[in-house]
Amino acid sequence: MEIPKFIGSLGKLRYLNLSGASFGGMIPPNIANLSNLRYLDLNTYSIEPNKNGLEWLSGLSSLKYLNLGGIDLSEAAAYWLQTINTLPSLLELHMPNCQLSNFSLSLPFLNFTSLSILDLSNNEFDSTIPHWLFNLSSLVYLDLNSNNLQGGLPDAFQNFTSLQLLDLSQNSNIEGEFPRTLGNLCCLRTLILSVNKLSGEITEFLDGLSACSYSTLENLDLGFNELTGNLPDSLGHLKNLRYLQLRSNSFSGSIPESIGRLSSLQELYLSQNQMGGIIPDSLGQLSSLVVLELNGNSWEGVITEAHFANLSSLKQLSITRSSPNVSLVFNVSSDWAPPFKLTYINLRSCQLGPKFPTWLRSQNELTTVVLNNARISGTIPDWLWKLNLQLRELDIAYNQLSGRVPNSLVFSYLANVDLSSNLFDGPLPLWSSNVSTLYLRDNLFSGPIPQNIAQVMPILTDLDISRNSLNGSIPWSMGNLQALITLVISNNNLSGEIPQFWNKMPSLYIIDMSNNSLSGTIPRSLGSLTALRFLVLSDNNLSGELPSQLQNCSALESLDLGDNKFSGNIPSWIGESMSSLLILALRSNFFSGKIPSEICALSALHILDLSHNNVSGFIPPCFGNLSGFKSELSDDDLARYEGSLKLVAKGRALEYYDILYLVNSLDLSNNSLSGEIPIELTSLLKLGTLNLSSNNLGGTIPENIGNLQWLETLDLSRNKLSGRIPMTMVSMTFLAHLNLAHNNLSGKIPTGNQFQTFDQSIYQGNLALCGFPLTTECHDNNGTIPTGKGEDKDDEEGDDSELPWFFVSMGLGFIIGFWGVCGTLIIKNSWRYAYFRFVEKMKDRLLLAVALNVARRTRKV
Repeated sequence: MEIPKFIGSLGKLRYLNLSGASFGGMIPPNIANLSNLRYLDLNTYSIEPNKNGLEWLSGLSSLKYLNLGGIDLSEAAAYWLQTINTLPSLLELHMPNCQLSNFSLSLPFLNFTSLSILDLSNNEFDSTIPHWLFNLSSLVYLDLNSNNLQGGLPDAFQNFTSLQLLDLSQNSNIEGEFPRTLGNLCCLRTLILSVNKLSGEITEFLDGLSACSYSTLENLDLGFNELTGNLPDSLGHLKNLRYLQLRSNSFSGSIPESIGRLSSLQELYLSQNQMGGIIPDSLGQLSSLVVLELNGNSWEGVITEAHFANLSSLKQLSITRSSPNVSLVFNVSSDWAPPFKLTYINLRSCQLGPKFPTWLRSQNELTTVVLNNARISGTIPDWLWKLNLQLRELDIAYNQLSGRVPNSLVFSYLANVDLSSNLFDGPLPLWSSNVSTLYLRDNLFSGPIPQNIAQVMPILTDLDISRNSLNGSIPWSMGNLQALITLVISNNNLSGEIPQFWNKMPSLYIIDMSNNSLSGTIPRSLGSLTALRFLVLSDNNLSGELPSQLQNCSALESLDLGDNKFSGNIPSWIGESMSSLLILALRSNFFSGKIPSEICALSALHILDLSHNNVSGFIPPCFGNLSGFKSELSDDDLARYEGSLKLVAKGRALEYYDILYLVNSLDLSNNSLSGEIPIELTSLLKLGTLNLSSNNLGGTIPENIGNLQWLETLDLSRNKLSGRIPMTMVSMTFLAHLNLAHNNLSGKIPTGNQFQTFDQSIYQGNLALCGFPLTTECHDNNGTIPTGKGEDKDDEEGDDSELPWFFVSMGLGFIIGFWGVCGTLIIKNSWRYAYFRFVEKMKDRLLLAVALNVARRTRKV
């Protein structure tokens, strides 16, 4: 329904409020006839997206209040400000979310200087803050949040001496030093500058506010910036402060003792900074405090009852450390009765143990309990189960808790449960139908997966029961978990075949069944999972060929089928259909045939492991097109990573977890590949591991292999490579593991950099190599040695022709040397006499030395 046109005929109308009335269509232009109108509110007047102009507005020259919030005024983007400037009596202007994009930096004259409230939030301004704005000296309320404003904050803000609210949050590109002149705004009640790029310290700003005769500041939000420095003691002078948000900056130092003077403070957020040290017990004086959040810092020391002495209003307590190392200890008596009733507790990497904290016994209003990595051991006391809590979240992971978990726990809708990395045993616990995420990994649970798991917890979205001792087969009922997104049942003793129930689980994102004893083939119904990103079936007894239906999983980013008994050719459709693959691991199977050239189309691939198969043929030269080995991963790629992967690097099998995104590995070892090493491989500049060992590769090592500056592992052993080791390899300074053994390499081993550290075992089986660290010396700088199978044919022919002359010269040398000495002694008597006299004298000295040594030893005995 449109705004009735007759409204434009009400010439004496002074007040018109149609906000929220859901009128549709265009704003009727005859509203311009309401020249006596003082108040006009059309805020979100329509639920339909209609583009409007503002031609009608200039006729309402008597307006004092105007609210056009939510109306699409993109048609007026070029002239909206000039139109507003025709309203000299305007006191309040509200135009949030109006699709405005042009924020003129200058006006010839300013006609609405009496304006006290200006709200232009949630628009599309992308300029600096215009200078004309600072002529509105009567402003009390200025809201420009959620635009794209940029540049610094001018000192001219100090001219707004009457300003009570300033909101410039979520502009992202407002940057520069935090202006200390904002400390002159003594009337300020709310300052919100969060989600920008402001830097520097806030000490002078807070010192300025504390110098005001009466500080009115109630709400200070500077979160998500780049602010640094310590929090000053002057913070404690802001007696009216109720809300303090400083999270996600780079503040350092400890919390000032003066914090205890903020008697009105209700919410305190200091999370995700670089703060540390001892938490002052003056926090315990904040009797109005409702929320205390100190996450992600480096706190240390001891927390006692004094820290909570007067926190009678506290409802949410959250203290976590930025690392899993525990240095903050709770030391409260076993009979301590807290003055508060918490609804939310989040304590991570803080020592609460060794026993389960008894002071929680009185907290019967809790909806969230997180005691993660709290060094708690033993069993969970019965009184916790008897509190009748309606939990939204229970996280007691990474402790040493043991015993059986009862099925009597009650949870609220879409609850999260994490009991990972403890010592819980017995059968898998099943709770209410409200649980949506269940993490029980790395415990001692045993027995089969319950057949009724889908019936008891039908809304499960995430299930991780890996690293337990579960046995039996995968129950068919799991196919009824239609909301499941993550299924991780790896590292158990599960057996039997993988059921054919996957077409009922369309949202699955991750499947990890690795390290079990599953057998049979991959079910064809897995191909129905078009949203699947990670498929990990490694370390089982699966066999057969890969079903062609898998090519429907075109969104796959990681495919790990290693250590099974799969056979047949590597399917070409992997390269044709799975263009988003980051990881392809088919190691230790019975795949045969050639490497399909379609693999070269996987431009995002940065881990390719085809080792320990029966693959033959040449290495496709188009591997040089695998651009994932040429560039670092983007932030978007890093966010996609899940799970772990076993790889061979640096000469040993390693399992990668959190740093998997850093690994760039190409492993084609232990196959029957032939031909030469493609020179195109040397263009994979970010490659970290290259393993081509145990194949039938021939030819020479590519001369420009030194381009692989990031290479840490290079294994070319057990092939038929010949020629010299390229000198360019000396520049591969990251190279930590090199193996060239059992080839036909020849010549001098390069020297310098990391080559000075390698052991001679990496060269064994190459009989024609010489130089350090081998004992075989090279005859010249070219690395020639007397014999060797690695010499060129031309060299061998040259050696044969020079052999007779070698013996002739050796004979002449002997004759000349012998008669040059002995002939002289025969002919010249004086030389002969002197020579034999010298020999006789040396004999006498030798005999005397022997006699003296014998006498000395006899004396000692």
